Amino acid sequence: MPRLSEVIAALENLWPAERAESWDAVGTVVGDPDQEVSRVLFAVDPVQEIVDEAVELGADLLVTHHPLYLRGTTTVAASHFKGRVVHTLIKHDIALHVAHTNADTADPGVSDALAGALDLRITGPLVPDASDPRGRRGLGRICELDHPLPLREFAARAAERLPATAQGIRVAGDPEATIRTVAVSGGSGDSLFDQVRAAGVDAFLTADLRHHPASEFMADHAGTPLALLDAAHWATEWPWCELAATQLDQLSDRHGWGLRVHVSATVTDPWTGRHPSAQHPSAQPASGSPASAPPSSAPLSSSSTPGSPGAPN
Repeated sequence: MPRLSEVIAALENLWPAERAESWDAVGTVVGDPDQEVSRVLFAVDPVQEIVDEAVELGADLLVTHHPLYLRGTTTVAASHFKGRVVHTLIKHDIALHVAHTNADTADPGVSDALAGALDLRITGPLVPDASDPRGRRGLGRICELDHPLPLREFAARAAERLPATAQGIRVAGDPEATIRTVAVSGGSGDSLFDQVRAAGVDAFLTADLRHHPASEFMADHAGTPLALLDAAHWATEWPWCELAATQLDQLSDRHGWGLRVHVSATVTDPWTGRHPSAQHPSAQPASGSPASAPPSSAPLSSSSTPGSPGAPN
């Protein structure tokens, strides 16, 4: 069995820490470099229920996309939930490694996995990494559909292919607008509106779109077919876990490590239910918008599992 230091070195080759944003906190959070690793679990969030899953699985290494401590701390006391995570990991000899913005811009990375889940053909990064001579790394991806679809059908595809969450997919734009090209970015994406405008795509699918940036973006494109699709943050990043697990499986085979690699199916999106709004008698929908939103999927508990349709889910 490989030592933790060997496995981490392989992961650092996939997602070098120096490619993370300056504000980010990536790398190994907990773990003895000399401990042996036989079983690895991938997940989006380093929360207690994921750590408990790692314990039950007998994992030696937990790899998450989101950091445990994004900002500094002065305590890991178990009286706080992050401290309990640290205590549980150490007590059960489980290492924790984080690949966040260094995985976002990797080739392949988080947005490649998102595009794959939606069956999109990637043509290049939305925000290219100037240090990549091949022009493949960077934030977000610009994609094409094999066949044009109305926005309502593309939104339905996203709702079907991404893991089910209480939010589902929110849409801004004409439901009948033809979608041929799409920009995607896993995680929070409304800081990328300028790049989306410059890309000239028909739609932008991301997460965490806020009211004012989205409203201003749509107002700037009034009369055009440009659309926004807002998915749950967790759902846009979960496909990366399966991509990353496949990458580690390949490395394990190449080195003869015999690692057993797993992907957590636990839904750690914080929202557990949604009640669709009833149409208020004095409220009129905007032109081109449906009178009311269709019902979302059934409310979920945090132990629900992602849907399976569509690669790479």
